[in-house]
Formats: sequence, C-alpha cells, structure tokens
Amino acid sequence: MSGPSFDQPGVPRYDLSGPGFPQPGAVPYLTVRAAREAIDWYTQTFDAELRAEPIVMPDGRIGHAELSLGSGVVYLAEEFPEMGLLAPQPGATSVSLMLPVADTDVVLTRARLAGGRVERWTYEGHGRRNATLIDPFGHRWMLAGPLAQATTVDGSAPGV
Repeated sequence: MSGPSFDQPGVPRYDLSGPGFPQPGAVPYLTVRAAREAIDWYTQTFDAELRAEPIVMPDGRIGHAELSLGSGVVYLAEEFPEMGLLAPQPGATSVSLMLPVADTDVVLTRARLAGGRVERWTYEGHGRRNATLIDPFGHRWMLAGPLAQATTVDGSAPGV
C-alpha cells in the first residue's frame, strides 16, 4: 500500500512568494511557566499588544491573556499541571508559529538580545527572508519578512 502522492495534476502548489500570509482559522493558545514575563517579552520583542487585562486566578496564576500579534491573535496562560497544561520542556517544542514581520533581521536581533535562542539564522527562501528562534518560554517562532527590506544586523543591505 503506497501513501498519497503529493504531486497530483490539478492540485495547486503553494505560492509563498505572494504579498500576504493566510489568515489563521485557529488561534494558538500557548502555555508558559511565567505568563507575566512572557507577556512582557512578546510585547517588547514582537511588538505584540495586550488586548485586555489578563484574567488572574485566585492563586495568582494568569489563567488567560490575549495578545494582538501582527494581523493575528495569540492566547496564553500559565501552566496548570492539574489540568494537564504544561509549558514545553527545553528541546521539546512540537509546534512552530509563523510570524510575518516587516524586517526579519531586526526582529531576530531584538529577540536574541532579549534571551531568545536562534535555531536558524536568517536565510532567503520561498520568496521571503526567514529565521527561526526559540523564545525564553520554549516556543518556536518562524519569522518571515519581505526580501526588499532585508538588512543585516549592522543595518546595511545584505551582500553589501
């Protein structure tokens, strides 16, 4: 028994070089060990905006927070082991979050200086300037920005 063919006639291929990203139909809900610190990190590093005051549980843990991030939304909460909700263990991330950015190099540098770990340095592919990092809370972010605005860490154009 053979698996499905991924090169079928009449099935369109993804066009990753187009002007926009798909609008998500699902909202990521991140579990973190330190929600207050995570909210600060995402707002300072990715320019996320807190949509409302987080819901704080009687024991002091943040039970729910919403961040506007680019054209999307991310929810997050502290760990609730009693409900089976645990933050990722180091080196055990199972989900990647694609984040469209205006300038991949600038965001990657800001993330690295704020404690993010670069998993893949900037590269050009699929019509975008890309990079991958793990945030201090264990979540993998795949940054993707336009080629036209790509700069190096020192602000010069690539290849100059």
